[in-house]
Amino acid sequence: MSDQRDFKERPAPKVVLSIHAHPDDQEFSVAATLAKWARAGSRIISIVITSGEAGTNDPSKDESYKPILARIREGEQLAANAILGIQGTVFLHYPDGYLQHTLELRRDLTRLIRKYRPDVVVCGDPTTRFFSNRYMNHPDHRAAADAACDAVFPSAGSRPIFPELLSEGYEPHEVKLVYLGSTDQPNEWVDISETLELKINALRQHKSQLNGHFDVDKEMREWAAEEGKPVGLAAAEGFRVMVLKEDEV
Repeated sequence: MSDQRDFKERPAPKVVLSIHAHPDDQEFSVAATLAKWARAGSRIISIVITSGEAGTNDPSKDESYKPILARIREGEQLAANAILGIQGTVFLHYPDGYLQHTLELRRDLTRLIRKYRPDVVVCGDPTTRFFSNRYMNHPDHRAAADAACDAVFPSAGSRPIFPELLSEGYEPHEVKLVYLGSTDQPNEWVDISETLELKINALRQHKSQLNGHFDVDKEMREWAAEEGKPVGLAAAEGFRVMVLKEDEV
């Protein structure tokens, strides 16, 4: 097992795209890292693919409630992003609960990568199907992560792929690093001891989803402590980092 003597963090990137399926996915997984980078001067754009309108099991809520819940959850995400220091938020309004890795989604994400030209893309790990024997990864999470990775490579950097984006003025762009969160194969860690409180406060903004059944403070602190153990950190977020442009990192 590694200890803190082996621990080394990369410097904060200049521009980051955080790509996730639902409002609150980012806060549960990678928010403290984003807050740390924002404090260090990174420009961070949050891409939310659905608006989370399927995020209720209340039998009194029918289909007519979905647009209302979507507006609520978008507002919660904006409040969370403000706490984290995220400068921009894009909602793509794909249907919650039905997300698939389509060419349309990959094109939309490719467009955003070419538009914002990030050094780093942060998303989920599309290969994570199960978390121990307690949680099955949501299919929307896997579809979002799959599409994000394929948008990064090869789509964003390849001129012949989605040539219609060229006519829209979006030139190819090569991402340097991809940080895959919610992974069972971390190879790098970020010390979040100074921004864990921001993560907790940001997650608390998602009131429509917490419903008093989840102890945010307790669970987030325990998760951060567990993720930090491999490198001797009191609080960390672990990532599987893909280095796509090593000589420019």
